[in-house]
This record gives sequence, C-alpha cells and structure tokens, in this order.
Amino acid sequence: MKPTSRTKGHVLMPAAAIGSLALALAAGFESLGVLGRLDSMIAGILENRGALGTTNDLPGAVIWIATGLMAFGLALAILAVPGRWRRVILWVSALVLIAAWAPVLWLASYAPAVSGAWIATLWSGVCALVYAAKHQMPVDQPVET
Repeated sequence: MKPTSRTKGHVLMPAAAIGSLALALAAGFESLGVLGRLDSMIAGILENRGALGTTNDLPGAVIWIATGLMAFGLALAILAVPGRWRRVILWVSALVLIAAWAPVLWLASYAPAVSGAWIATLWSGVCALVYAAKHQMPVDQPVET
C-alpha cells in the first residue's frame, strides 16, 4: 500500500476562517428566524419539565460574544490538539457544555438562548475535524530524537 501524502496544515488562518464561517452560519439562521424558534422550543421543553419561568432576556451582544468565542475557540483548540479522538472528545464536550447552559439560564430566570452558539460550535467542530483529517497538522508530526 502506498502511503498517502497529506498537505501541510496550519492552525491560525484555518481556525479564523472556520470560526468566521460558523458565525456566518449562525447569523444566517438568526436572520431567517430559525434560532428564535429553536430557543422557544428549548424554553417550552424546560417549562414542561417544571423548571422556573423566564423573566429576562440576555443582551444580544452577550449571546453573540459567547457564540464567537465558542466558534473560534473550538476551531483553534481542535487544530492545536494532537490526535483524532482527542479532537472528537473536545468537540463533543463543547456541544454538551453549551447544551448544559440552557437549564442553567432558565433557572437563573433568563431565556435559554443557546441555539446559535450550539449551531456555530457544531459547524466549527465539523469543519475543524475535516480540516485536521485532510492535512498534516504540526502537532501530529512525530518528534525527532
């Protein structure tokens, strides 16, 4: 079997591009009204579970800053960590963390506006995983002794 040669991968520029595209995807869903419907559905599920009601909305800037931090931060982390399984666990952990924000926000009397961050993190992780699989990342290179 002939070894396949993968092109040299980078970290900063691909992470910036992946994070930007993930934010653009979330912003597109927001402009279509999809995020509002998803957040309302999440609030309805929490309400049916007997959780407290909401009285406050988080400021939009806070939501989008958190979304940007997750999109860019996850892409950077995935591309800077060696090993496929470590990358997958990092991605899944980030998705679980964002999903866990919803009941915490609800109990703190805030609307659980987590769908944008979850979608951006989902897409950022998928793109970063695909990029890392198709390129020879600097952290994956064997150490020369």
